[in-house]
Amino acid sequence: MAERPSGHSRIWLITGAGRGLGRAFARAALAHGDRVVGTVRRHGAMADLLAEFPESAHEIQLDVRDAAAVATAVDAAAEAFEGLDVVVNNAGTGLVGAVEEVDERTAREHLDLNLFGALWVSRATLPHLRARGGGDIVQISTVGAIGTMPTFGLYNAGKWALEGFSEALAAEVAQFGIQVTIAQLGSFATQWAGSSMPFADPMPEYDELRTSLFGTAEVPWPAVDPDAASAEPDLAGADPSMAADALLAHLAESDRPLRVLIGEDAPGHAALAYAARQDSYGPDSGLKQLS
Repeated sequence: MAERPSGHSRIWLITGAGRGLGRAFARAALAHGDRVVGTVRRHGAMADLLAEFPESAHEIQLDVRDAAAVATAVDAAAEAFEGLDVVVNNAGTGLVGAVEEVDERTAREHLDLNLFGALWVSRATLPHLRARGGGDIVQISTVGAIGTMPTFGLYNAGKWALEGFSEALAAEVAQFGIQVTIAQLGSFATQWAGSSMPFADPMPEYDELRTSLFGTAEVPWPAVDPDAASAEPDLAGADPSMAADALLAHLAESDRPLRVLIGEDAPGHAALAYAARQDSYGPDSGLKQLS
C-alpha cells in the first residue's frame, strides 16, 4: 500500500456495501478511522452507516454491470474524499442451477455481475490508485474458486475467471505500487445462500441430484416460517465481522501474499479442493511427485 502521511486515514471504495459482507467491511474500515465510499443497488442502503459516520461515509448508487456507470461512479468516489487507497470488489451473488438448466440470459447476467462488474471497477480505479502512488485492490472470492460443486457451475466459473484476471493484474500493476489481494472466503452468516440466492428454472432430470445436495428438489428453496425457531437457516456461518477483521489484518501486513483464506472452514475446503484437482489428473500424471 502506498505510504500515507501520518494521521491520514485510508480511503476505501467498497462495492455492494449495503448488506452482508460489504456492510461488514465498510463498518470495520469506518470504525478503524478510515473513510469509506460504498456502492449500493438501492439508495439509502447505507443510511445507518451514514448516520453513525457522517463525516467519513459516503454512498453511491451503482449497478456494477454497467461499465460506463462504473467509470462515472469511480470518479465520483475518488472526488468524495480526494483519492482512493483500497478498492474492494465485493458486489456479487450466487446462482443455483445445473449447467443444462442455466439459459443464456441467466448466464450472461450472472457473469456480468460476478465477473465483469469486478473487471470494470478494477479498470476504472487503476488511474486513481496510480495517481495516489499505489494502493490495494481486493477481490472477494471464495473457496469455490478452487473447486466446484454440482449446480454451482456458473458461480464457480465466474469466480475462477475473477481469480485468473486478478492474478495477471497483480503482476501488471505491481510496478505502480498497487497490490492485488484475492480473498478466498469460507462460510459467513449472510443472506447469500438464502433470500438473496437466484435460481435457474429447474429440470426434473436433476431433482434427484438437488435432493441429495440440499435435502429438497424444490427451488427456490421453500420459504421459512418466520415464527419458527429456525427461521433463518440461511444465516449459517461465521459472523461477517470476523471476515472484515481478517481483511483489515491482512492489509496491515507489509509483506502479504496474493491469496488469503478467510474463515475457519476455508483452509479445510481449500485443501480438499486442491487434492481433488490433483487427483483429477489420474494416478499417472506425475503430479504426485510434486506434492
